[in-house]
Order: sequence, then structure tokens, then C-alpha cells
Amino acid sequence: MSKNNLSLSIIIPAYNEQNHLKACLDAIAGQSIKPDEVIVVDNNSSDNTAEIARSYSFVTLLSEKRQGVVFARDRGFDAAKSDIIGRIDADTILPLDWVARVKDFFKNPKHKTHALTGGCYFYNIRLPRFQGWLQGQVAFRFNRFLMGHYILFGSNMAMSRALWQAVKSDVCHDLDVHEDLDLAIHLDRLEHDITYRDTLKVGTKMRRVRSERSGLWHNLLLWPRTLRRHGKKAWVFGLMGAAVIYAVAPFENLFEKIARLFARPPLDE
Repeated sequence: MSKNNLSLSIIIPAYNEQNHLKACLDAIAGQSIKPDEVIVVDNNSSDNTAEIARSYSFVTLLSEKRQGVVFARDRGFDAAKSDIIGRIDADTILPLDWVARVKDFFKNPKHKTHALTGGCYFYNIRLPRFQGWLQGQVAFRFNRFLMGHYILFGSNMAMSRALWQAVKSDVCHDLDVHEDLDLAIHLDRLEHDITYRDTLKVGTKMRRVRSERSGLWHNLLLWPRTLRRHGKKAWVFGLMGAAVIYAVAPFENLFEKIARLFARPPLDE
């Protein structure tokens, strides 16, 4: 790929995302540098997800009948035509310079075999950036401590198409693992680097905190299950971390009060 003229595809797996997809695509439409391709992969949605995707002229809509985000991801990644494959979720809100920053990262020849990822802020809860920072400490810093490398965050990641071609035959398709964490583990096994940029943040939705507590617990358990699936002894610490997050998740108001003790006053005060 030519470092001076990189193309970028954005892949969005989607299942019943009619309440989020429009805002996601509007943020893509507003990018300072437009992506070269946007692919929404409809994973058997029963709502208006597909219709919303079709209403955007720059979107290519694909379908994937095998249920599961890993299959929808693969369908989109395999169809991508660009040098760089970006992956986000249907509830992701990209900052206006996301495409520009991703392309700029991969212009560096040293990053040719790197995968890039970044953190988030949660736009549907109180103190979104503070709680996004907490998520970053657990998801990225703690996981790096456990595994020796950074993870990939499915709401905010990119890699070269060549890198995907190199790893695609190795990734797992178990539905009881985190597909993005699994992808990161297999990239590391192939001795590819994962770069985490804590300033490359996207907006995303915190789900299953106030309701669907059983769904939250199931989702948290995918973390230690993925580690154990790959023979990582640190899965026990992942289980402990999942239990802590599950226990403290309802105490959002407490986090808010604690954060305010350390928050800077507004500039106009």
C-alpha cells in the first residue's frame, strides 16, 4: 500500500440497531476526511436497521445469515477493498478527525504491521469521560498487565487489510468469547504489535448497566472465558475483575460524587 495515498474502509456489524445507526452514520458523513468505503453488515435484523443503512448513499449494505458479531465482522472485513480496515460498532460516534488520524497513523512505515485501537467515552451515562477513563484502565492497562499486550476494542480499531489476511484463518468463531480480544491474541501470537492511543476516543453506549443485569454478567464473563479459551492463566484475574465491575456497575451516582471531588471547576466559574 502507498503510504501517501492510503484508502480506508469502515466496517459496522449491526443487529437490530435502528436506534443507533443513524447517529453513527451521520458522524461518518461529517468526517473531515471521508472514508473510502463504509460497509454495514446486517446480521439478521428484524427492525429497520437495513432500511436506515440503505438511506445513506455512501453505505454498502451486506447481509450475514450466520448469527454472531464475529461472522458479521468477517463478512465485512473480507469484503473491504481498502488498504486499511476500520471497525466500529453501530452505536459508535466518531470524532470528526477519526479517519484523518487513522490514516495518518498508518502513513508511518513503522506501523505497517500494527493494529491500532483507542478508548471511548460513554455518552448515555453521567460523567461519560471519567467513566470512559475508568474503562480504559481496565480494558487496556489491566489487560496489558495480564497478557503482555494491548487488546483491540471493537468499537474503535483499525488494521491493514494485509494484516487481516494474515490472521483471518487463525481467529476463533466461538460465540462465548470476545471476538475483538480473540483477534488481538491471535495477532500477538503472529508477533504483530497492537498500538493503543488513549487520545483516540470515540463515543459509545454503555449497555446493560441499569437494566438486563443478567445480560451484563454474561457479557463480562466473556472476558475470562476468552482468556481461558487461549490458555491464559490470567483468566482468574479476569474473572475477579468481571465480578468487581458487576458489583460496582449500579453505583453510578457514587462514582459521580467521587469524581466531582477531583473535577476541575468550569472555566467560567
